[in-house]
Amino acid sequence: MAKSKTPITTPAPLIDLGEVIALGVPRAVELWLRAEPNHRRRAEQLSDLKSDQARRVADLLTGPNARELLAGVDPVTAARFLLRLAPVTAARLLGLLAPEEAARALRETPQPERGQLVDQLQPAQAEAVRPLLAWPPESVGAWLTTAHVSVRPQTTVAQAARQVADHARLSDRSPGYVYVTEATGELCGLLSMRDLVVAPGDSPVERAMNPAPVVVTAAEDQERAARLLADHHFRELPVLDAGRLVGVISADDVAAILEQESTEDAERQGGSTPLEVPYLQASPWLLWRKRVVWIAVLFVAEMYTGTVMRAYEDELATVVALSFFIPLLIGTGGNTGTQIASTLVRAMATGQIRLRDLPRILGKELATACLIAGTMAALALARAYSLGVGHQVALTVALAIAAIVIWSALLASLLPLVIRRLGLDPAVVSSPLISTLVDGTGLIIYFTAAKLFISALA
Repeated sequence: MAKSKTPITTPAPLIDLGEVIALGVPRAVELWLRAEPNHRRRAEQLSDLKSDQARRVADLLTGPNARELLAGVDPVTAARFLLRLAPVTAARLLGLLAPEEAARALRETPQPERGQLVDQLQPAQAEAVRPLLAWPPESVGAWLTTAHVSVRPQTTVAQAARQVADHARLSDRSPGYVYVTEATGELCGLLSMRDLVVAPGDSPVERAMNPAPVVVTAAEDQERAARLLADHHFRELPVLDAGRLVGVISADDVAAILEQESTEDAERQGGSTPLEVPYLQASPWLLWRKRVVWIAVLFVAEMYTGTVMRAYEDELATVVALSFFIPLLIGTGGNTGTQIASTLVRAMATGQIRLRDLPRILGKELATACLIAGTMAALALARAYSLGVGHQVALTVALAIAAIVIWSALLASLLPLVIRRLGLDPAVVSSPLISTLVDGTGLIIYFTAAKLFISALA
């Protein structure tokens, strides 16, 4: 009789951190990380923990698991998790991260707690983190990675290759280049991985190196560095401070920067200050603070629309049919301006246009606006006749909507570039502000046309 085989079972995947806490062993964290590869869902579960649960999870985090979890979620979530822990425990977890990863989490903590956590770090870790925290949040320095391969000019190619291999074993990031620096840190040049393979092993690297084609400074804006890296298709860019190499910014960082900048631009175009935290972690109070200022500003700006309508109340009372088309006219003008402004803001963000391109932009947009104006005038004329308002009102509506479309296109073409020239963010002029400006001025155009073409108002 054949022996029955004992079925081989595998542990069921852990679906949430509650099960991890219930099991209470470090192995449970590893199983949960394997079962939940989505970093956003990890962040949601981590942010939902209460203080006592966060402390129990922290006790289960070992070196590799701690880094995979905390470095994988957004810095805001990591910071909030650390703030639920005792400073000694939080410092222990920060010490398991690379200096730049620890700095990004610390940057999202309030100043008193940040200083306490840095003081709790090991001296070497604190010394590496403090300079990173000194850079402004929107600068290249806030994103630089200190882990890179740097050699002296007299180092042989073979020795440099061994340093690359050692770096690859100790770090989870493969080096993009080997940087040749003087003892004082000044950047002399760089070698690609191909240079290391092709050059003779016993020759000094200064003979095989090439000048760095593009460099950025740590104080530069992060978006500019991201665009440079994306446009030139480099794996990373050297970051300098006073001519000295202080780190690199990699293609992985660029993806995060561009996502952050796109999110901020989208929020500004909607008339809101950037949240700076994941949406699901934003409280109603935070959403109110981020939105109410622009809503109030636009409300005040919109008041002049009522002033314009009051100034023309006699005309409205004389020809009531004029009021039928007001929403249609100002809505079309606002939509036209929003389309153009959104396109130009995105083009500026990607470096496609600058202020010197203004004549070409105006020519292109005004020509397009004339075509759109003709189309909208024909549609408005048909709609006016269908309502039976008479040929004078119909003609007024058609000509007014054509003029409003062209005027809106002119405003939307000029404002983003002018705002950028003044050193402000052009995203703020899109959508709500353009619509608000067009509302009042569009009414002035409409009623002026009515006085010209409607005999009762002459």
